[in-house]
Amino acid sequence: MRIIPMNKPQILKNTAEFAKKTLSDAEGGHDWFHIERVHKNAKLIAKTEEVDLFIVELGALLHDIADSKFHNGDESIGPKVASEFLQKQQVSTEIINHVVKIIEYVSFKGGNIQQDFNSIELEIVQDADRLDALGAIGIARTFNYGGFKGRALYDPAIEPNLKMSKEEYKASTAPTINHFYEKLLLLKDRMNTKTGKEIAQKRYEFMEQYLEQFYAEWEGKK
Repeated sequence: MRIIPMNKPQILKNTAEFAKKTLSDAEGGHDWFHIERVHKNAKLIAKTEEVDLFIVELGALLHDIADSKFHNGDESIGPKVASEFLQKQQVSTEIINHVVKIIEYVSFKGGNIQQDFNSIELEIVQDADRLDALGAIGIARTFNYGGFKGRALYDPAIEPNLKMSKEEYKASTAPTINHFYEKLLLLKDRMNTKTGKEIAQKRYEFMEQYLEQFYAEWEGKK
């Protein structure tokens, strides 16, 4: 039986359309535009690495197809949805398994999770996703999600918890500013690729300047 090769450009187009439709009503920090930015970041980083770009792009487009934060903490839904979609696209089992692993391991989840799978494709998608949590857009997304969850902007009496377990991190209701210290500012030192690290450094410095301004305004200083 003759094996028909995959039409990769069409599959990527279908995947983007699927993600856009699936996330049409998603929270603003985890919507199609987040996917689109991560996709762009991933392609940018991939230019400097030897990778399977097809897997990188699929992983980026599907990495948040069903974020557990919006599904009662169920981390199995995203990989399941992605796998079923890719099967319909007649993507090979090997590639599907790789993409599923990317979805399973891409998230921060408190930063204390041992990762028993790794690939350069995962590292790139992970960096691309983390870059969208840094800088101006990272700040905007953080406050957007905090508002979505009804969290306080800041409470000086509640200190950041830097030793949370995965379960504590997922259940946290701390003020939004705490999230800068519990996740965002930690990402710079957890980037995988040279390009990712360079971009992260610039965005990290911007966030430090923002926090300095935030506290000055909070205290009523000039």
